[in-house]
Amino acid sequence: MTWLETCDVALFRFVNQTLSHPLLDCVLPLFSSPPCLAPLLLMLALGVLWKGGVRGRVLVAVLVLILALGDGLIVQLLKDALGRPRPFQALPDVRLPAGRAGGGSMPSSHAAMWFAAALVARVFHPRSVRFMLPLAALVGLSRVYLGAHYPGDVVAGAVLGAGWAAAGLWLFDALWRWAGPRWFPAWWAAFPSLLDPRVRPGVLVADAADRERHWVRAGYVLIGLMLLARLAYIASGTIEVSKDEAYQWLWSKHLALSYYSKPPMIAWLHGLGTTLAGDNAFGIRFLSPILGAILGIALLRFMTRHVNAAAAFALLLILNTTPLMALGTVLMTVDPPLVLFWSLAMIAGWRALRPDAASRHWVLVGLAMGLGFLSKYTAALQLVCWILLFALWPPARAHLRRRGPYLALLVFAVCALPVVVWNVEHGWITVEHLAANADLHKPWKATPRFLGEFLGVETALLNPVFFLGALWAMGACWSRRRTDPLQRYLCCMGAPVFAGYALYALHSRIQPNWIAAAVLPMFCLMVAHWQRRWREGAWWVKEAFAAGLLLGLLAVVLMHETRLVGRIVGRNLPPEMDPLRRVRAWRETAVVVDAARRRLEADGKPAFVIADHYGMTALLTLYLPAAKAALNTEPLVYARSALHPENQFHFWPGYRGRRTGQNAVYVAELSPDALEPGWIRSWLQGLPIARAARQRAVPGISALVAGEFASVRDLGVHEVPWRGSILRRVRLYECRHLQ
Repeated sequence: MTWLETCDVALFRFVNQTLSHPLLDCVLPLFSSPPCLAPLLLMLALGVLWKGGVRGRVLVAVLVLILALGDGLIVQLLKDALGRPRPFQALPDVRLPAGRAGGGSMPSSHAAMWFAAALVARVFHPRSVRFMLPLAALVGLSRVYLGAHYPGDVVAGAVLGAGWAAAGLWLFDALWRWAGPRWFPAWWAAFPSLLDPRVRPGVLVADAADRERHWVRAGYVLIGLMLLARLAYIASGTIEVSKDEAYQWLWSKHLALSYYSKPPMIAWLHGLGTTLAGDNAFGIRFLSPILGAILGIALLRFMTRHVNAAAAFALLLILNTTPLMALGTVLMTVDPPLVLFWSLAMIAGWRALRPDAASRHWVLVGLAMGLGFLSKYTAALQLVCWILLFALWPPARAHLRRRGPYLALLVFAVCALPVVVWNVEHGWITVEHLAANADLHKPWKATPRFLGEFLGVETALLNPVFFLGALWAMGACWSRRRTDPLQRYLCCMGAPVFAGYALYALHSRIQPNWIAAAVLPMFCLMVAHWQRRWREGAWWVKEAFAAGLLLGLLAVVLMHETRLVGRIVGRNLPPEMDPLRRVRAWRETAVVVDAARRRLEADGKPAFVIADHYGMTALLTLYLPAAKAALNTEPLVYARSALHPENQFHFWPGYRGRRTGQNAVYVAELSPDALEPGWIRSWLQGLPIARAARQRAVPGISALVAGEFASVRDLGVHEVPWRGSILRRVRLYECRHLQ
């Protein structure tokens, strides 16, 4: 141990042990990670955005960017690179008044974030240093007192945070000085420096055309920045591939006209993405941010043309702070292409409804709807939307006397032919699957609980402010006093889907993403309605918009990295409550399964893997190097046998007749434990969290699979660790001699 480390440890012991006092044990945790920190910061940011003017808005935007980029790109990388253990991991008798922290010790994230925030606040509001600097120092002291960091970690974090904040401020100001005169001359003339964003009286003067161009350019900049940010996020490896993504990635290795549960578009897109960006997790998701950028450009141009550019920019902000829509620009499932083509059909349809529309406009409507149907069968509901539009809006019925709508229907039917041909060849298995998935066999019985779940989940995923605003706009657009044709058209393109699923929720449970296609028309309608009310003098529009953006921004950031919850409240979410559990620890799961397979293979016979779920089968294929390498020759991982089709694997060659006499490892994933009702209080207090004792079926080996082998032995439950937590449990079986 060097003399510097000796001094660091000695100073740590002095603060952690010599200065210990019951009062400090109660007070200092409040400076480290107070449970109310997130709501307080949210309220403070809302107040600054509301009353702080241009200076306050620039402060919040710059602060969010600097803290997010610095913590993700600098602090966490240094923690992983340095790998310094926490004091309680290296020293005996360390006091831990607030429990153990996770991750590396050097540098301190808390100190870095608070000193960075103090510097940014000092630049925009010089007097803030009087309380921000002492507060940052108290936060750093609390981290040492609570046994989470050495003093050297705190000093390094403070210097690092202030350094990257200064560099970030200089960089953003330099970018504004370069781009402002070129792209936003009127705004730049009003405040030429981001570090002093005071609007000069009488300078911010521009005609309507200039203002429109400024907002449009700002929209393009936002789309470009979000595209780069999302590509960087999926390249960072923060999350792994989900079950559906891996399953549909496997489809791209067996291109066909359609598949068991979905149309073929997703397989084609996965094939294109992995060809362009690599056959890995990044390639699987590569096209999702690109589709999101294309959608953003289309909506920006559409709303600018038919409402105004400021409303179009506001719509982009709303979409980026709505959890469900933000999720669709990162994960590559069937929903991103569905939403894109549904929206393109909506945009083309509004042009086709004009009296001077040509037949080609209706052909574009049919093509977009057809491509949407090749993405997800929900796209067929857009036909219902058109029927209701023609029924409820007399001016639209004039087009039924022309050939345009029928050309659109013909193009749609031609696009649907691949799905029809495949299902004819496979006994219409997709229809059977969709009927079973929708519980059509179940007798009608009103179940209000499902409707309550549906509305509650959608309120959370669509941002409570914007979800309620969209519902209000849907009702208001049919008022006799308001006859805006665009708003009524947008309502018909989204409301029937939402209302239909809400009614069906009285019969069966509805998955949250089923209404994805309806969200964009609803939000376009909301923005158009809010813009009209703002012009009429409605004061609440600005406040509701700001509140929705702040609430949504917090939710979207935490949704992308749930470990931030641990940094806010001082302890990580329980694995059972972590929404990212489904996209984490699959590589570690593959290691556990492969270790069992290799032990079985050591007996001298080849061994393969059987999974009890199609998603597990695909994920193990992706994350087991041997399985991925053998994918095009002899699969190493198979789905379990079934008497009737359960997934796409039923139509591909299985292990029967191909691996006779070989051994196998059977994998079954256990569902996470339920938590007792009072778990939130225990979690915030750092106490052990009680799991509910409940009777549940423990997954076992399929009887059909067990009968295929000479002998089967239960290897027990294996825990899958991930960064100090048990994120998953799998039950393994040893199957010998396939008969």
